[in-house]
Amino acid sequence: MKVLVIGSGGREHALAWKLLQSERVQSVFVAPGNGGTALQEGVRNLPLTEPAALADFAQAEKIALTVVGPEAPLAAGIVDLFRARGLRIFGPTQAAAQLESSKAFSKAFMQRHGIPTARAQTFTDAQQAHAYVDGQGAPIVIKADGLAAGKGVVVAMTLAEAHAAIDDMLGANALGVQHNADGARVVVEEFMAGEEASFIVIADGQQALALASSQDHKRVGDGDSGPNTGGMGAYSPAPVVTPNVHARVMHEIIQPTLAGMAREGMPFSGFLYAGLMIDAQGHPRTVEFNCRLGDPEAQVILMRLKSDLFEVLMHATEGQLAAVELQWDRRTALGVVMAAAGYPAAPRKGDAIVGAATVASEDLVVFHAGTALADGRLCTSGGRVLCVTALGDSVRLAQARAYEGVRAIGFAGAQWRSDIGHRALRH
Repeated sequence: MKVLVIGSGGREHALAWKLLQSERVQSVFVAPGNGGTALQEGVRNLPLTEPAALADFAQAEKIALTVVGPEAPLAAGIVDLFRARGLRIFGPTQAAAQLESSKAFSKAFMQRHGIPTARAQTFTDAQQAHAYVDGQGAPIVIKADGLAAGKGVVVAMTLAEAHAAIDDMLGANALGVQHNADGARVVVEEFMAGEEASFIVIADGQQALALASSQDHKRVGDGDSGPNTGGMGAYSPAPVVTPNVHARVMHEIIQPTLAGMAREGMPFSGFLYAGLMIDAQGHPRTVEFNCRLGDPEAQVILMRLKSDLFEVLMHATEGQLAAVELQWDRRTALGVVMAAAGYPAAPRKGDAIVGAATVASEDLVVFHAGTALADGRLCTSGGRVLCVTALGDSVRLAQARAYEGVRAIGFAGAQWRSDIGHRALRH
């Protein structure tokens, strides 16, 4: 069987790496891929990004399964296109992907279906948004309505920060948000205190199969300081997701979401990611939905997955998830992101990377994200460059192993957090 993975990040490298482990998978194509997928045996990069060209390739090459990594092709309707041509693809339709592509749709959907989340209002008019924020006070959260590569959320600790975020999202758009068809909108919501966790399921339109819990570290600096990023590291499992919290999330968030989407005529199949805020009493609320695996959560989750991912996703595309049970490595997986100089504001590209190929072992994998091959040399080509991911019998052992790997890799201006997993060590 041949498999196609769409995307170019660390999540896509992890998907390709895991899918290739299936006895039934002969080769994996990654479109467009990165330096790591180019170097991986059994994986071939495909310099295509246009949906119709990808569908043509899948048809010509008799691709058995296509897996969509990032959110942009999902929001653009690539699943609808593939299905219309009789091609097997794993991911939500354009309508179902609104759970991520429109914060306003997602918030209204949660309110309609009684899914626990923060109180919020949506605005297109900056003056009205400013007045609402003044009435609510800080801290408060401002979210851009469209896709923003994980950076369209400002947790404003002061009113000045909140007002600046509104002005940017409804005006200057320094974050580069892809506005939806009805223009710029912001969702202003209450600040939720607690501990965040990532809860990701595989859905087939009706059933959901929970993946291992995980937690990522959004802020660029140690101690959760500095600006938000796409994620500086992650670990799995997340101790904050106790068996009781897990049961509540499935019962109060995941199942009502799948039932609500089906009832509204857009059944959800694909990876459904609920970003959670869990308060001191163990009550989970939904921060946001994503329609894909998280990145860097994918790297730590897939390191722990013992089941055949290809078989699982084939079952999901047939609406047969009820027949599947997932097997997990009991060890902890922890991944540390190595980012480029200048990340997140202005990442530098073109720096040579050394050591990435030599540190890998049975319990340590270096997943590539912002890398490229230039004249056979591996170099940086994006903000988050690598995710060094290790397994260990405890959080501390996985952490020590991952950082040993990080220290053995070098590129000019490399930056990383030194405290990935710090919350798990407190539990």
